[in-house]
Amino acid sequence: MSAVTQPPIDLYYWTTPNGWKASIMLEECGLPYRMIPINIGKGAQTAPDFLAVAPHGKIPVIVDPDGPGGQPITVFESNAILQYLARKTGLFYPSDERARIAVDIWLFWQAANFGPTLGQTHHFRIYASDKIPYAIERFTAATTRLYATLDAQLGRHPHVAGDDYTIADIAILPWAKLWERQGQDIAALPHVAAWIDRMKARPGVQRGFQLKPAPEEPPGPASRA
Repeated sequence: MSAVTQPPIDLYYWTTPNGWKASIMLEECGLPYRMIPINIGKGAQTAPDFLAVAPHGKIPVIVDPDGPGGQPITVFESNAILQYLARKTGLFYPSDERARIAVDIWLFWQAANFGPTLGQTHHFRIYASDKIPYAIERFTAATTRLYATLDAQLGRHPHVAGDDYTIADIAILPWAKLWERQGQDIAALPHVAAWIDRMKARPGVQRGFQLKPAPEEPPGPASRA
């Protein structure tokens, strides 16, 4: 079904790196969607209605009324959402097996290493009430090593998984754009810095990052065609 006639996808969302992955992908694919805000700062992720679609109680989640076979499907886990939408639209996920494996490698690298480590860095540097030097130093140093890996890869290729823009870029960018709060020196990461600038210049990426619930928005859907 084309984007013109596709019924809107429900996006359960908040403004986090993982939430941005889904909003960027929906914008880049040109799919209509309606954003349903889940205010994780107020505990909305524990509400029974949300847990019915997200058993792990985390955003993002999408519910596509036009899933496989024309039947609705619910997808949680941000990288699974990227893969699903890429297969649905045929965008940003190569059909060539070698190229697809390269994308999958970096998707798993992000999910297993980059995201969790940077998330711990955010926690101990910014959110923890007790500033524990050992934890701050440990996770900041681990983050620096991961950025070095990413910078080396981007020194060899214009995009994370090779020559083309893919869901690997979409998965990693929302975390990488927060380098400053992670205690990183962007001057030491010239390839990452240039890549971030190129990615942030994409209109779909800009719209995905700009998606925000209204400050006092009541529960309920907010449409975005």
